[in-house]
Amino acid sequence: MKKRFLLRLDPELFRVLERWASDELRSVNGQIEYLLREAARRAGRLPSGPQAPPDPPPDTEGSGTFAPGEG
Repeated sequence: MKKRFLLRLDPELFRVLERWASDELRSVNGQIEYLLREAARRAGRLPSGPQAPPDPPPDTEGSGTFAPGEG
């Protein structure tokens, strides 16, 4: 069961979230929950699990290293 609470936002921030949510085919509520979950996971406050796939490996372009079979 999800917890309900009142959230007050600046109208401009809400408009930004509305557009962003629409771009990603989410509700504003879903977008806010997604952003908060990602921020909590990145901060190490929410363990990775089935709902939180791991971050992709860092980009090594320009690092001078090659994957096997390259270069």
